[in-house]
Amino acid sequence: MKKSLSILALITILSCETAKQTADLIVINATIYTVDDAFSTAEAFAVKDGKFLAVGTSEDIASSYKSDNMVDANGQTITPGLIDAHCHFLNLGIGLQEVQLMGTKSYDEVIQRVVDFHKEKNADYIMGRGWDQNDWEDKVFPNKAKLDELFPDTPIALTRVDGHAILVNQAALDLGKVTADSKIDGGEVVLENGQPTGVLIDNAESLVMNFWPTSTKQEAIDALLGAQDVCFDLGLTTVNDAGLSIEAINLIDSLQQTGDLKMRVYAMASATPKNLDYFIGKGIIKTDFLNVRSFKFYADGALGSRGAMMRDPYSDKPGHFGLLVNDIKTLKATAKRIANSEYQMNTHAIGDSANHAVLDIYKEVLNGKPNRRWKIEHAQIVSAEDFPKFNDIIPSVQPTHATSDMYWAEDRIGEKRMKGAYAFKDLLKQYGKVALGTDFPVERVNPMLTFYAAVARQDLEQYPEGGFQMENALSREEALRGMTIWAAYSNFEEEEKGSIEVGKFADFVILDKDIVTVEAKEIPQTKVVGTYVGGEKQ
Repeated sequence: MKKSLSILALITILSCETAKQTADLIVINATIYTVDDAFSTAEAFAVKDGKFLAVGTSEDIASSYKSDNMVDANGQTITPGLIDAHCHFLNLGIGLQEVQLMGTKSYDEVIQRVVDFHKEKNADYIMGRGWDQNDWEDKVFPNKAKLDELFPDTPIALTRVDGHAILVNQAALDLGKVTADSKIDGGEVVLENGQPTGVLIDNAESLVMNFWPTSTKQEAIDALLGAQDVCFDLGLTTVNDAGLSIEAINLIDSLQQTGDLKMRVYAMASATPKNLDYFIGKGIIKTDFLNVRSFKFYADGALGSRGAMMRDPYSDKPGHFGLLVNDIKTLKATAKRIANSEYQMNTHAIGDSANHAVLDIYKEVLNGKPNRRWKIEHAQIVSAEDFPKFNDIIPSVQPTHATSDMYWAEDRIGEKRMKGAYAFKDLLKQYGKVALGTDFPVERVNPMLTFYAAVARQDLEQYPEGGFQMENALSREEALRGMTIWAAYSNFEEEEKGSIEVGKFADFVILDKDIVTVEAKEIPQTKVVGTYVGGEKQ
């Protein structure tokens, strides 16, 4: 039975002030998973100047340290601060200002939410996000006809849940003068009976969105602070924001400098020529709260919108292979340039063809350049012969993608290719680590759902019985490492965060359930009692 320090005993110990060191915070009577090399547990720790000062038993900490700020955890579970290794933090906040379409069960429900939003906001332009036709009874892409009828003069852009397709009305198409003849590399204007349906896939989104009004600085500030509130409530202390502009990164830095933004951010700059020039010229930018040393590049689209680039045609769309968002020449030239800098390259690759191309180019440009820690973001469908190539490439994966896609993925790619899909354990065996994230707002923010999907590989109704492709489930230790120390390692930050060890940032989370031992079905109900960054409760 775990030894617990009583309050009476604590008072007795604290009364003996001789030789005690003053701490800013002391936490006792906890079940602490330190996530150190041995995955050891502890009961207590002391914090000073934002870092862990000592870790040990409640008795040892209370007898050696004193503090005016004492937390008795009453046996609750503490883990290191949770890291989302792939998300869209700014976009989450922007989405809070738009029509919420996540969870809609029909196109009619999407329309109704847009109507309700318009009644409330009376906006000149309307944006929304979160629809997924795979969740509807009629699983075909929607058509803009209803939006045209209801909103003939108000431009509307509704982003699919994965961000790789949008539905727009005619008023929005007119902004960019988009017609049935409009073409763009790496994108598709979806047609029906020779006319645009309003669905624009991947790069075709820019045909409209390049003409959309940009957010104001205040709207961006509100978005970042709103996203911070959501993330802190759910136990996140570091977010890897995948694909940011110079302006967004500078705004994040300024808000952190003023103390308004206390979330730690690993910022992946979008790999545009402008951003490459700017950040490679500056070199690595590093503070306690911001780390800019990587670029986010897109190889292909998403599976749900059939934009993921496949080596053979889609099983449910003969003759269709998907889309390369950037061509191979651009991929190779960008990779070479980044390889000759201090920066890391993190490439979105979902289809087996995209993963194959990215892996081969990575291997070529990184030859003789060890410990670069380049990542493939998603690594969702991988050919059997390509798994060994992950021996020195970090797989950055999102477990809830597996449980969101499992209902229809086999229809898309067939039984044979499913063996290399969402294969987190197989990827772990190659590199020895996996970095885990959500891709929010594509998926829900809650990291407990990430942990649950990684270990149980079931939805919230415990479907399927026994789990989805359980040979690729992670152990609970592996999942927690993937959300803490392995994610920190993927960011070159393992010496400062990711575990509860002396000298590291005192980022930690108090939970009301022990996610390492509780019955799997209880994991999603786990609540965050407190989120601490640098020893301060958020």
